[in-house]
Amino acid sequence: MKKFEEKTIRSKQIYKGHVVHLQVDDVSLPNGKEAKREIIKHPGAVAVIPITKENKIVLVEQYRKPLEKSILEIPAGKLEPGEEPETTAIRELEEETGYTTDELSFVTSFYSSPGFADELMHIYITNQLQPLEEKVAGDEDEFIEIVELTLEEAKQYVEKERIHDAKTNYAILYLHALGLS
Repeated sequence: MKKFEEKTIRSKQIYKGHVVHLQVDDVSLPNGKEAKREIIKHPGAVAVIPITKENKIVLVEQYRKPLEKSILEIPAGKLEPGEEPETTAIRELEEETGYTTDELSFVTSFYSSPGFADELMHIYITNQLQPLEEKVAGDEDEFIEIVELTLEEAKQYVEKERIHDAKTNYAILYLHALGLS
């Protein structure tokens, strides 16, 4: 893969935020020319595919400002510094759904938008959900509603673009491949 490598000549941080940092790199291309790369640095994220005893997928509906609409998603959240992905998975499951679990299985990891961001998304699945006795406080600026759907209902939501993000679409395809009924 070295034949396509772009060597960084200069890097300038443009913005340092709570969730992401933006930098602009000047790079030397394999053909000797130079180009600019706008890069979003992200600490990584974790998502959980939660399945109830009734074989329903637990999703959260929330408004996504960049999209200017609400969509249904599997529970997910940002990795905190030094936090293991499994810990993030349990925390987000509890905060967003009111469920917890003692059994998580790793599914995969993937880069969400490698053309401009380094976010690595880790996906877990559980079908061993237990309702929490006491609700865990979520983020102050997060307003969500829980929706439980069968796989067939979720596929219809994909067609209607109510489920419209990569991690949740991946989850639906994964469950379809597993033969969830």
